[in-house]
Amino acid sequence: MRVNVLQHTPNEGPGSIQEWADLHQHDFYVYHPYQFGILPVAATTDLLVVLGGPMSPNDDLPWIKQERQLIKQLFQEGKPVLGVCFGAQQIVKTLGYQVKKAPVKEVGWGPVKLQSKLISGLPESLEVLHWHEEMFDIPKEADVLFSNANLQNQGFVLGKQAVGLQFHLEPEKDNIKEIVVNDAQYLSGSVFKQTTKQIIEHPVPKENKRAMFRILDYLTE
Repeated sequence: MRVNVLQHTPNEGPGSIQEWADLHQHDFYVYHPYQFGILPVAATTDLLVVLGGPMSPNDDLPWIKQERQLIKQLFQEGKPVLGVCFGAQQIVKTLGYQVKKAPVKEVGWGPVKLQSKLISGLPESLEVLHWHEEMFDIPKEADVLFSNANLQNQGFVLGKQAVGLQFHLEPEKDNIKEIVVNDAQYLSGSVFKQTTKQIIEHPVPKENKRAMFRILDYLTE
């Protein structure tokens, strides 16, 4: 299987997603369309992972629209897509639904609770890294997967076709350091009111990697 990853900023990489791919001996390719303008093609994509980034899917940039064309083609071919943060928003926009300003800005560690049993083996709650101030509508074809007290639409599952997460399960300890030291100014105004030190020193729950692996297994079973 060939796993193609779309990365949108240097400090938000695939983290444990790459570990999952290596464990299963999948071919693993990372693209940087925001910098090089190059995207994979559907014919050589068995699983597409669309990562987070500081941009919005509402931005009028050619590569953002080209990403959605790729997602649309993969949907037509029945190939799975995982979206994280901006990536989940891209899936929603591809399906014709809205991405808009969230009622609160979530940056830092916070809980989410499971809302659907469609993916077996996921824990009832997780402590995850949030890094966003926009939110997506849940497509009518999809089920709400995760919610919290701040935002109902924290994740969705669209059959075996797609999973979208507004938060981050993929970062490992060093990945979180990289995110924080390069984007610390984004903490301003967050509902969690955490410092850079608190975020970096917060243990990465082992359940996060297990949940990410379970979601990836579900999409590729």
